[in-house]
Amino acid sequence: MRRLLTSNEAIAQAVKIAEPDVIAAYPITPQSPIVEKLAEMIERGELNSRFICVESEHSAMAVIHGAATTGARVFTATSSHGLAYMLEMCWWLAGSRLPAVMAVAMRSIGAPWNIHGDHTDIMLLRDAGWIIAIAENAQEAFDITLQAFYVSEEINIPFAIGIDAFTMSHTAEVVEIWKPEIPNRRQAYRVLPGQEISVNAVTFGKARMKARYDLALDLEKSAEIIEKSDMEFGNHGGLVEKYRLEDADFVVVMTGSWCGDAKDAIDLLRDEGVKIGLLRLRFIRPFPRKFLKELDCEILVVDKSNTTLHGVLGTEIGACGLKVKNAIAGIGGLEVGFYDFYTLFKRFVKGEVNEVEWLI
Repeated sequence: MRRLLTSNEAIAQAVKIAEPDVIAAYPITPQSPIVEKLAEMIERGELNSRFICVESEHSAMAVIHGAATTGARVFTATSSHGLAYMLEMCWWLAGSRLPAVMAVAMRSIGAPWNIHGDHTDIMLLRDAGWIIAIAENAQEAFDITLQAFYVSEEINIPFAIGIDAFTMSHTAEVVEIWKPEIPNRRQAYRVLPGQEISVNAVTFGKARMKARYDLALDLEKSAEIIEKSDMEFGNHGGLVEKYRLEDADFVVVMTGSWCGDAKDAIDLLRDEGVKIGLLRLRFIRPFPRKFLKELDCEILVVDKSNTTLHGVLGTEIGACGLKVKNAIAGIGGLEVGFYDFYTLFKRFVKGEVNEVEWLI
């Protein structure tokens, strides 16, 4: 079935297919339509899930944590300050090795106040121990959400799917709705009434460090599960998408929906005889180091978030031992379109881009 859906609606449709036992959420622009659609599905009897309205995003993730501990399949969604508010519980969920799925409509974090799209919120999750995917379009948002339930429950690590605020969350595209086989909920342990068990008791240094190491190790291993399961969930992309990289002398590394405009700019430069391509990061956790280290050309990283003067992705890719140029753009929803990318990439090819540039 092909339907005209926003990415918010596409995610809601995927969650309906996955049939979570518990959905907990607190509204925040621009993710609210995701959980509104799910609440409507439950009210109409189309989805047999328990919807729990809470007083804050922190409570939403706390409910998800408790439900997942008992073995329930769980889902939530948030954005921006909502993700910042629930961040403490995001660490608890990952550290407890509990499968869960969360959608993040990626939006700027104040101050100054701004409700438009960038990647500053989802980057908060980088160190918490979550699998993090960033979709390019509504079809990918649908597909990855389905995949997220499988991958998360296979390796006992929570999974976040990022979509760009408004350009994806509120913009409709044609999406193919299909229903893959998602196994029944499974996880490493469950805590039920009457059990003599303690979870997350106070630990000394060695036990805490071992738990953190095991999580980091399994987060790396999740790359194999993602790539092997990819064909089953319609993505066919793995951790990265390689666009016109076969003979590229120059490569741009980016993530998110604005990669569509970047591809158009690359196509035009190719028509002009410039050997340039795009490596789109579909996942930022696990970080796709092996694909980055395969690059043997000039590299420009374009970021929608920053850490000091550098971009977050620019810093992480540079830490892989690669020499990169880094452009920071689009923060707070500042418009960046096809012509901006064409101009930037042309300057990059000519050697005119500085080590770090802000497109303000």
